[in-house]
Amino acid sequence: MAEPRGKAAPETALAYLDLAAKFLATRGAASARLDAELLLAMVLETDRVGVYLRFDRPLGRVEVDAYRALIRRRGEGEPVAHLTGRREFWSRSFIVTPDVLVPRPETELVVERALALAGARDRPLRILDLGTGSGAIAVALAGELPAARVTAVDVSPAAVQVAERNAAAAGVATRVRVIVSDWTAALDPEDRFDIVVSNPPYVPTAEIAGLSPEVQHDPGLALDGGADGLDAFRRLVGEAARVVLPGGVLLCEVGAGQAPAVAALFAAAGFVAVGRFADLAGIERVVGGTAVAAAQAGVASS
Repeated sequence: MAEPRGKAAPETALAYLDLAAKFLATRGAASARLDAELLLAMVLETDRVGVYLRFDRPLGRVEVDAYRALIRRRGEGEPVAHLTGRREFWSRSFIVTPDVLVPRPETELVVERALALAGARDRPLRILDLGTGSGAIAVALAGELPAARVTAVDVSPAAVQVAERNAAAAGVATRVRVIVSDWTAALDPEDRFDIVVSNPPYVPTAEIAGLSPEVQHDPGLALDGGADGLDAFRRLVGEAARVVLPGGVLLCEVGAGQAPAVAALFAAAGFVAVGRFADLAGIERVVGGTAVAAAQAGVASS
């Protein structure tokens, strides 16, 4: 972030914010102003509102240097969530590290569909989150369903540690069990669940190199779905079918254009009333299916 040529260096928080936002815009940041606000709030140890409440305060040299360093890294494509260590999801603040996929707004559709199928919020549901990453889905559901017990699994020990921290920070650690597992491999043989959710890796291998620099900072394990992006679904759908209770449901986030193929995998595994659900942009982002019993209470979209 360079000072404008021929002009004195800015002094106030607002002046530096304006300069940073313009710089990030030239680097192609889709939310340049927001990114600049979040990073300045971090430097000033406040929130975005606090930045504007004291917009005319001068920045000290230490603050300027710290802000410059953050803006430079953001301009090089590093995600804001990695710089701040935080990401908002389902109106909660989650700890994020380079070991986990940064939670994204489209994943909230998985939470929405699960809550729609949960019925009364005080039901003692058993929920399984496969490939939990940061624990965003698991923690969000535990927070909304106070009688539910959630098992969250991930093959990455580092991701499991992040999910445990997020469950503790949200006050749901006593109801969210986080374990290292390759999908269902480490579950107890008798474990069965009312709802199984997953946001698995679904990016085709050949497409990863073309992703934005920001997305490429996510762990490859959380992105790479094999040649056609469906490798994880081919395994987890069958494994989920063995642990979901009769009448229970499986919900998976999918990539753009993948819903028909994933829905076919659901049907082949014995799920019925298979539905495909679109996000606000009209992209089918979630596939859901009901275990064989109680098909009349299935999840098929209208």
